[in-house]
Amino acid sequence: MEKLTIVKVGGAVVEDEAQLTQLLKDFSSIEGRKLLVHGGGRKATKTAERLGIATQMVNGRRVTDAEMLEVVTMVYGGLVNKNLVARLQANGVNAIGLTGADADVIRSHQRPPVMVNGETVDYGFVGDVDCADGAMLSRLIEAGITPVMAPLTHDGEGHILNTNADTIASETAKAMAANYDVTLIFSFEKAGVLRNPDDDSSVIPQITRADFEQYKADGTISGGMLPKIENALSAVDAGVSRVIITLATAIDGQHGTVICL
Repeated sequence: MEKLTIVKVGGAVVEDEAQLTQLLKDFSSIEGRKLLVHGGGRKATKTAERLGIATQMVNGRRVTDAEMLEVVTMVYGGLVNKNLVARLQANGVNAIGLTGADADVIRSHQRPPVMVNGETVDYGFVGDVDCADGAMLSRLIEAGITPVMAPLTHDGEGHILNTNADTIASETAKAMAANYDVTLIFSFEKAGVLRNPDDDSSVIPQITRADFEQYKADGTISGGMLPKIENALSAVDAGVSRVIITLATAIDGQHGTVICL
């Protein structure tokens, strides 16, 4: 089975020129088939602020009303995505930028209101993934094209939905696992999952589902790291061969936290 490397890069790295330059260089040097998924939340927040639009986050997830949807569509699907595509072209990678609506590669439904800490939260135009078209992505990859996927999906009824980039990466990896030996790398600004958020040397080398439940219960892991690990575990459960959470400048598969059953 052919190998496929899927790298997800977080929004903080997209904002850091030095880290982003190194990541794109390292990604370009990965041999064989590959796919890039990107965030862009910090740039979306800054853009919204300049436009006078308030940002609301609940448990690491962005509440997306109609105004915020316009912002994330512009930032994720336009500014961030196309800049990454252009820079990959400069690094010798024949890339194509995609949202979930393009070629119908990821379809989702709007998340219904949910209870969070005893209160009902309406996330607005946020999508929960129903399906990813691994066959379509495979056709692009086998044609020598590297997909660069923005964290936007669609519902099949004409609506764009804001969708967590880690979820995009996980669902894409799951869809590709039937045809490839998939390695999924979540890259961000830290060296891995840390026991102490203030100590970059406190990387937890391996996390199982049982470990995750314990770390969640005792508060070692919290905030935005919770959905990231949930997505990682979901990918492992679905047959993705290897899932790693690591520093954006260390995507060689030899560093960070390995997520396993």
